[in-house]
Amino acid sequence: MSERGTTPGTSSIVGLKVLVLAGGRSAERDVSLSSGAAVATALSERGAEVFALDPGMSPRVLTWSPQLAKDQIGTTPPEGLTGSNPTIAPSDIAISELKNVDVVFIALHGGDGENGRLQALLDMAGIKYTGSGMLASALAMDKHASKRIFLAEGIPTPDWRVLEDADELDYEEAVEALGSPLIVKPNAQGSTVGLTLVEKKSQWGDALAEAFRWDSRVLVEQFIDGRELTVGIIGDQVTPVVEIKPKHKLYDYECKYTDGMCEYLCPASITPAQTRACQEQGIEAFRALGCRGYARADFRMDKEGRMFCLEVNTLPGMTSHSLVPKAAKAAGIDFPELVARICRLAI
Repeated sequence: MSERGTTPGTSSIVGLKVLVLAGGRSAERDVSLSSGAAVATALSERGAEVFALDPGMSPRVLTWSPQLAKDQIGTTPPEGLTGSNPTIAPSDIAISELKNVDVVFIALHGGDGENGRLQALLDMAGIKYTGSGMLASALAMDKHASKRIFLAEGIPTPDWRVLEDADELDYEEAVEALGSPLIVKPNAQGSTVGLTLVEKKSQWGDALAEAFRWDSRVLVEQFIDGRELTVGIIGDQVTPVVEIKPKHKLYDYECKYTDGMCEYLCPASITPAQTRACQEQGIEAFRALGCRGYARADFRMDKEGRMFCLEVNTLPGMTSHSLVPKAAKAAGIDFPELVARICRLAI
């Protein structure tokens, strides 16, 4: 699939009234605040009229600045947050705060900012917003549901089992069904929160406990021994493929948000055929879930060069560490143009 570059500055948003939502109550709160600050700064630079709200705090007004945009993110998720956080309610975002807004830029990650609940509220209020709609957001956040759709659409994905109780599957049964090592992760979290690579039986119990700490459903997944790849989708354009080389065995939370813990190659050092396969399967996964606007599709490529789609992220990070901005830059789209284009796609 071809990549089309662009000249920075082609999407005019001068005078556009944009509300940036960032922060929230999910385990990805720190990442969201950094994304929101970067987005607000870029939109302001492009001439938009920008203000920001943090629906997870009172007062809700978010103070954003270039300093906050420099990724003040810890090496672990914020303390005190779990999968049972209070949900976003209509009172968290008053309609009076939205009535004069042209578009809401959703820079929330995880939780009710990304699982369709917020999108449903905005739909009912008749407010335009960035990213996918209610149903696509819900399906993409639910890894079990999205993987079933991938299989139905012929998009390879690692084999898995879904658990609602830690006693449903023991270690030996999991290894027999899925091989070793195993991935254990919450069914509906992002940024690899609660994820463990289980290489031996002694890790099994702790891995399940950690995953269930963040969600009431847990995925036990086949580990694909190979390379970590990702591709962005922006409207009808697919970006160059990014290859991720973490210092740890997995691209975990610490590697994602700590300087020097990852090497990123964009475009990825893979063959043209492998690049096409990754891009084509990425856009297929995006469309299979009914996504719109922009998203990021994550893959593992095995040693034979076969692609396995892990998930589609409907509100990918917009920090300096984030992958969609890196891929967009390689396609000739600078960060201010990227966020402007995302706003234009929404309206």
